[in-house]
Amino acid sequence: MQATDVSYATVHTAEPAVPDAPNKPRCVIPVLKTPKDYQAYRISPHDTNRLAIVFDPTSANMSLTYCVEIFDVGGKTPPNRHQLAVEMFFVLKGEGIATCDGRKVKIQAGDSLLVPATGTHEIENTGSDRLYALCIMVPNEDFAELIRSGTPVELDEADLSVLRRYDASAGA
Repeated sequence: MQATDVSYATVHTAEPAVPDAPNKPRCVIPVLKTPKDYQAYRISPHDTNRLAIVFDPTSANMSLTYCVEIFDVGGKTPPNRHQLAVEMFFVLKGEGIATCDGRKVKIQAGDSLLVPATGTHEIENTGSDRLYALCIMVPNEDFAELIRSGTPVELDEADLSVLRRYDASAGA
C-alpha cells in the first residue's frame, strides 16, 4: 500500500451526494486543527478558567461549540445553565468536583460528564495541578460568542504539552 500525502481543508458544496437525494449533504474533507490553531479566552477578568476554542459554528458549519476548558488550581466555573443545549465534558487531565442541580460527583482524567439542558452546573478543580476537560455544547446557544467576547489569552507550554498529539513510536 502506498502512502498518500493529504492536505485537509473545508469544502462546502451545494451538490447533493446522490442525485436522487437532494437533501442529503455530500461528505466534506475534514477540518484539521492543532493546538497552535486554538485561541483561548478568559470570559471575565477574574475567571479562574480559560476556554480554548477548537471548533465553533463558523468553522464547523453547524450549531456546536467544541473547546478545551482549562482550570487553574482552585479554579471553577460560575454556576450556569443553558436553555436548550446539552453540554458534555471529557476530563483529559486533573481532578475536580462537578455539580449539577445540587448533586456533586468527583471527576478525574478519563471521566465523562453529560449535563442536560436547564441543569445548573459548575466544575471546580480540586487537584494540585491544572484540570483540563474537552467541552462540547450542542446546540451552540451563543456559547462561542460568549467565549469570544472575553479577553484573549495565550496557551502556555504546560497547556500545549497536554493538548499535543503524542506518538509513542516517535517519543514526543
